[in-house]
Amino acid sequence: MPARVARSGLARASDEELCRVFLDGEPAAFDVLVMRHRALVFSLVRRYTSRPEDAADLVQSAFLRALEASRRVFARFSPSGPAPFRAWLVRIALNLAKNHARQGQRWRPMLVEAAPEDVAPDSRESAQEGLERAEREQQVRAAVLALPRRQREVLTLRLDGGLSFRDIAQTLRITENNAKVQFHHAVKRLKALVGAPEEKS
Repeated sequence: MPARVARSGLARASDEELCRVFLDGEPAAFDVLVMRHRALVFSLVRRYTSRPEDAADLVQSAFLRALEASRRVFARFSPSGPAPFRAWLVRIALNLAKNHARQGQRWRPMLVEAAPEDVAPDSRESAQEGLERAEREQQVRAAVLALPRRQREVLTLRLDGGLSFRDIAQTLRITENNAKVQFHHAVKRLKALVGAPEEKS
């Protein structure tokens, strides 16, 4: 890996290269990391908040905390392999989000639903259909809240974050097989409770 990456090539650099370049004194490298992972962090923390504004605040807090600790943490990343920046960032975001939820916030109701968030219901939806949808959302929320912490985390990272089981294992510091087992149990339990669909392959 070259000691430095040209500023014009930052967007094409790996996370590991960007971390090294940032340590070498190029602040724009961290900006690229923010742009690259902002959507992922938002999708994860959104499930712990009732409003998108709160999620946006958590995203900002996660990156600020990462920036504050970056010089100490980046130096520990191995130069011989990919930097675990995403896993480290996700851990920061999850911890902030869980703290936020414990302070009185609720999980988003559609954790395992395929429908987009923050889209107004179809104006043609009948009152009965609206009540049924609200009831289902309440059931899903209750079922998710009933999951053990580890199952909740694995489910969130897999469905919201789109992380592979290998990345989930690295993020949560568990084995890949354990991540798969936790996800299987979480989906099975949700499906039994509310008919939640299995993950699409």
